[in-house]
Amino acid sequence: MATQTAPSHEISFADFMKVDVRVGTVIEVQDFPEARKPAFKLLIDFGPVIGRKKSSAQITRHYDHASLIGRRVAAVINFPPRQIGPFRSEVLTLGFPDENGEVVLIGPDLAVPNGGRLF
Repeated sequence: MATQTAPSHEISFADFMKVDVRVGTVIEVQDFPEARKPAFKLLIDFGPVIGRKKSSAQITRHYDHASLIGRRVAAVINFPPRQIGPFRSEVLTLGFPDENGEVVLIGPDLAVPNGGRLF
């Protein structure tokens, strides 16, 4: 069972606004057998301004290829890219842990344009 922890400190609204969270649509999913933990390689479309970005996501417990294609997800787009084995992850796809610590994706429950910013 995953444990919850209290926030360690407060941040200002200006600090929060530095984190650029956008919505995008998953357009491609590939297995990622080289990852240490089970993961998928995602290609996410963030619209014409931001474009398509790659992400490694450890979401294989609750999702498969078919359930991910066309799904809207939230991602941090302004972290530096991260090299994960042979794959360069450009954005951090966001989710919450379930009671077993497995990632459950977050995204809008109504249609919004790709590239829309969380605020």
